[in-house]
Amino acid sequence: MHNPYGIEALWAEGDFVSKGTLIILSLMSMGSWYILITKLIDQAKIFKQSKEAQAKFWKASSIAAGSATLKEGSPFRFIAETGTKATNHHDGALLEQIDLSTWVTMSIQRAVDKVQSRLQDGLSFLATVGSTAPFIGLFGTVWGIYNALTAIGMSGNASIDKVAGPVGEALIMTAFGLFVAVPAVLGYNWLVRRNKSAMEDVRSFSADVHSVLISGAMSTSEAGRAAGAKKIG
Repeated sequence: MHNPYGIEALWAEGDFVSKGTLIILSLMSMGSWYILITKLIDQAKIFKQSKEAQAKFWKASSIAAGSATLKEGSPFRFIAETGTKATNHHDGALLEQIDLSTWVTMSIQRAVDKVQSRLQDGLSFLATVGSTAPFIGLFGTVWGIYNALTAIGMSGNASIDKVAGPVGEALIMTAFGLFVAVPAVLGYNWLVRRNKSAMEDVRSFSADVHSVLISGAMSTSEAGRAAGAKKIG
């Protein structure tokens, strides 16, 4: 049986408020899925680059040589190059007042913060969608019920078929709002957990790079010691 109160009828017979609500929720849904997919791709790249750094970087003879083994755009290469630049440019009257370890630490920390900021791009949108979409859908439902009850009151016919249809049509908005919000909330929580795991790899790498730069030898880190022992042997 054809449903005269479905989403098609809601769009065809709805006013500008109802159509605007549907458009806003649709844009929120498309934006959420776009961010979710792109962030998952970015995280997958970082996990792959982390394995690449562990496999190639610490086998090099120097930080500069190790950086060259990593791909352009890799956050691990960015951190290593930032630390190298900080070490090479620790001169001048102002910088000489700061010890080398502190200067390198500050530079590497800023690089790590930039990587973390990049990972968190878009997550605020998911959080906003997850928290506001149900209320936007609820607003559409309230508006639809108001219009339905107004029309019923003006017609003077309050039979069940005249009430249930328009009210049920208005409830589509609430369902649509939940349909948009639930994936956004789940995606946000999932991405945050994966970001924490990725940042653990980034911070561990940055700490090793800092130790190597301060000591001046690749053998400072555990992986470097293994590589150095193999070279001596």
